[in-house]
Amino acid sequence: MAMHLIIDGYNVLGVRGLDMTSSSKMGEEERERLIQELSRYHHRKGHHVTVVFDAWRDPKGEHREHRSGVHVIYTQAGERADQVIQRMARQFGRECVVVSSDLEIQATARIHGALILSAQEFHRKLHSVVSLKKAPGAIHKARSFSAYGKVEDDPVMRRPDKKGNPRKLPKTQRKRSRLLRGF
Repeated sequence: MAMHLIIDGYNVLGVRGLDMTSSSKMGEEERERLIQELSRYHHRKGHHVTVVFDAWRDPKGEHREHRSGVHVIYTQAGERADQVIQRMARQFGRECVVVSSDLEIQATARIHGALILSAQEFHRKLHSVVSLKKAPGAIHKARSFSAYGKVEDDPVMRRPDKKGNPRKLPKTQRKRSRLLRGF
């Protein structure tokens, strides 16, 4: 099932430890690199990908590009990427996944039923998909009980009034794990 990924571009670049305010040339190169990685991710997974970058200081205004399967949006003057992402989360609702570590964006996405991934979590997934493409012979899937919604040898202290299997993850976490398997 193809989902629509809405990505806060500078959030993901920030996870990489990049300061996007220092050099515009370095920032441009890093944005291009991220777009190329997202393109590989799109071709490998088949999800619709939209990445939004802040360009509110740029007098040119909002412009959109479509490159190698990735929709790239630079915001208009006076508008932040957060506002565009929130608007898109309202528009797509349950049919999208919002990638951002911004709590306000996450709250809006959660209200409209979108699945939320933090920038760090998506960065790990993106890195694993991109690195698998580079070395197809090195595909090893680590099987663990946590992938199936169970906790590995972690004694869970439960209150005596709780019912159910104490070693099983809560239903909301199992559902989220199921949804994330496609990423």
